[in-house]
Amino acid sequence: MADYAKTAAGVLAGVGGEENVQSLVHCATRLRFVLKDEAKADATALKATPGVITTAQSGGQYQVVIGNDVPEVFAEIGKISGIGGGSAEAASGPKGSLFNRFISMISAIFTPLLWALAGTGLLKAFLAAAVTFGWIDTTTTTYVILNALSDAFINFLPLALAFTAARYFKANEFTAFAIAAALLYPTITPLVGQPDLTFFGIPFTMVTYVSSVIPIIVIVWLQSHAERFLYATLPGAVRRFVTPMIVVLVGVPIVFVVIGPISAVVSGWLGGGIGWLFEYLPWLGGAVMGGLWQVFVMFGLHWGLVPLFTLEYQTTGQIMLIGPVFAAVLAQAAAVAGVWVRARNKNLKSLAAPATLSGFLAGITEPAIYGINLPLKRPFAFGIAGGALGGTIIALGGVFSTAFVVPSGLALPALFGNGNMLMLVLGLAVAILLPFLLTAIVGFREPEEVAAPAPAAANDVAVLSPVDGTVVPLSEVPDAAFADGSLGRGVAVQPRSGAVYAPFDATVVAAFPTGHAFGLRHADGAEVLIHIGIDTVKLGGQHFTVKVTAGQQVKAGDLLVEFDGDAIEKAGYDLTTPVIVTNLDLYPEIAAAATGPIAHGDSLFTAVSVDSLATAAPAAK
Repeated sequence: MADYAKTAAGVLAGVGGEENVQSLVHCATRLRFVLKDEAKADATALKATPGVITTAQSGGQYQVVIGNDVPEVFAEIGKISGIGGGSAEAASGPKGSLFNRFISMISAIFTPLLWALAGTGLLKAFLAAAVTFGWIDTTTTTYVILNALSDAFINFLPLALAFTAARYFKANEFTAFAIAAALLYPTITPLVGQPDLTFFGIPFTMVTYVSSVIPIIVIVWLQSHAERFLYATLPGAVRRFVTPMIVVLVGVPIVFVVIGPISAVVSGWLGGGIGWLFEYLPWLGGAVMGGLWQVFVMFGLHWGLVPLFTLEYQTTGQIMLIGPVFAAVLAQAAAVAGVWVRARNKNLKSLAAPATLSGFLAGITEPAIYGINLPLKRPFAFGIAGGALGGTIIALGGVFSTAFVVPSGLALPALFGNGNMLMLVLGLAVAILLPFLLTAIVGFREPEEVAAPAPAAANDVAVLSPVDGTVVPLSEVPDAAFADGSLGRGVAVQPRSGAVYAPFDATVVAAFPTGHAFGLRHADGAEVLIHIGIDTVKLGGQHFTVKVTAGQQVKAGDLLVEFDGDAIEKAGYDLTTPVIVTNLDLYPEIAAAATGPIAHGDSLFTAVSVDSLATAAPAAK
């Protein structure tokens, strides 16, 4: 199994260290560095690094050719350095069930934020402890400043999520920031709950977006699709500034008029239903609040319950609804504590430690949920089970709060003396011990325990020409990494028309928004890269119109992309298009390669599998 971390460390050292890197992006097969001083790069050391195929220097970039594993190596470089950058391609989405894909998306979007969430959450916990023990007065400016330091990040969470969601969905980060900023703008937040709001005559309900998660993720996902459409449609002279103008102009009202009201309606239904449960079936209400509160928080639906909290407090001077929420919060904190105890992975342990403390002390569970429990699945489920059972017991004990507090370990005094204290202690004990013991004893699958699937038996695959043009040997491609076969076996085509078609029935595993390259996987396992031109990634999608998306199923002859060949050549780029089989472990050779003029759909070559070679070898003897 490839050691991407070792490759990343070797590459970073080979280019002269982090301090020599001005910028870094990656395309289909290579890391593209802009170095401050290319003389500091050690080509010999780089080529000797495991996982590196070769190096190249072109167009002001120092290129390190990796092959199919370039996204993984790029990600590892990001982990061990402060180098920013992005992908010049749209990586294929997470595989598996819809639930698994959702978890993978949430985890990827939240991972860059976890340490800041954990750190500020821990500061919040210490501040709450200082107030509880009378060490600091809440009326002082010292408290105001410390409270702002610990509360600001979670308060303005949509701004941070705008950046990470934009990176995940390949949208413009600063346009996403502009959308999030509008949701939290000082003149917008006072509109929350105000009646008779309209936008160009369209009535809507303003909801709060403070600390919200789902609205910004949804709108950035829509933004990514809108930007790809607009970049492909608008003239090049205006697309760079007209696109963000249109996206913000349309996107923000969509949140206010559509996403917000839908959230409010769903929250209202949720709040009304739970209120009814606590009135007629308190044990079931406790189970729902204790078990599903953290799920409500994930989707921003918990805001629908806040009016019920305040209404109950204003009417009776107490809040019964909030008791089981303590069980929900402490159960997830206990589950992550179980991860802390059981995990062998050092990174997992180091993240679980502050997440446990901030969860127990301050009730800040975002680092625990998004960074650990939800991606690991079992701890999150154990936390739901513990919260549900603990919440049921607390609700049956008639426990209530005499203050509107954020449920946490340090806020427990708000429940003391209110209701059956034995049931409170029992409920909290169950909520904490059950998920902790289940996580620590039953366990979970740590990241390094996930084994890579063994290669399946492979059949030969006929590859049709994806373009009209003239076939040339791969050795004539004006790029060393393609020409010497390092990236894969195949041929190249010099196009005579501006369309690229699928060479066989396939799954699109990579459809780059720049339009310059596509990765396709045949049902028998052959993986083919079609790379339109040399260094055309630098065009940033100009002159390309992409017709497919990653994950899409295509038939042989389906249109993948259209391009303006004349414009590309006028811009100084060679249009020679390599068509190569990249998974050489399963398809090490090609046969029956075509020569001369060819039309799309004609036979280009056959990808020969290892099974065929193994069968042919004894026969030859």
